[in-house]
Amino acid sequence: MTMFFENVWFDLATRGIILSAVALIWIVVLIRVNGLRSLSKMTNFDFVMTVALGSLLAGAGQATGWQGFGQAMVAMAGLFIVQFTTARLRKASDAFETVMQNEPVFLMRNGEFLEDALASTRVARSDLVAKLREANVLELSKVRAVVLETTGDVSVLHGDSLEEILIENVRKI
Repeated sequence: MTMFFENVWFDLATRGIILSAVALIWIVVLIRVNGLRSLSKMTNFDFVMTVALGSLLAGAGQATGWQGFGQAMVAMAGLFIVQFTTARLRKASDAFETVMQNEPVFLMRNGEFLEDALASTRVARSDLVAKLREANVLELSKVRAVVLETTGDVSVLHGDSLEEILIENVRKI
């Protein structure tokens, strides 16, 4: 099925370029309307939103007809609407926040590996050591805390001291 030209190969190339460009521009418009937080990856929901948006962009670029392309574009807008609504509800309701958001978890505290936390979060000690190297940790005794964030990222806090506000909502297993 051709969308633009009768020549199948020319139509495939043109369709891939034009539909991908239009879908990408549509995403930029949606981000401008919804705000920069749209792709922030601050929560696990934001991460899923980013992955789903990429998948829909790929689907739009591969659409074989206008109906499939339109559906992908509407689905993108739908994701932004759901994210906007969810963010508002999270801000307005602590109960909703609790349901939607995982708690960050300590993996290390004051230079000590927390084996129970590593086991329950299924983080291998060797992966944690790699994260310590990435954070330029030179001495385990200087590591104040390692936190598995709600997004799956690992934060390494090291130095001579640690202000409590940085770890006030982190759960110890």
